[in-house]
Amino acid sequence: MILFFQYLVATIIVCPIIAFITVLLICRKLRIKKHKAIGLAADITTFLMFFSIPIALQGLWNIGILMPMLIVVLVIAIVFTYVDWRTKKEIEVKPLLKKIWRFYFLLFSITYFIIWIVGITHSVMMFMMVD
Repeated sequence: MILFFQYLVATIIVCPIIAFITVLLICRKLRIKKHKAIGLAADITTFLMFFSIPIALQGLWNIGILMPMLIVVLVIAIVFTYVDWRTKKEIEVKPLLKKIWRFYFLLFSITYFIIWIVGITHSVMMFMMVD
């Protein structure tokens, strides 16, 4: 039973799209509004992609990017906070964090799909070269 949960967690971390769809379906079954359901699914997927992108790069090309990724995440948060501070008189923390987190979702999603497309293409090319 423990082995099943290990495989389940590993699958969800490696493939966050499964988590996105699962959370979205669960929220729809619970009759949560579509807008809120997509937001919750995006929030959970963002957290999972934060781990799956370094794991995917490490597994595919043996590249460790955890520290550069942390630096980029911090720089983005600083830039968003600075822009929010300059445009508004008072910083509202919750909307700012939501804006930053949703930007991370877009950035991580694009990065994740590029990694998978390049990884699949690379695997197919290596398979074709073997024959």
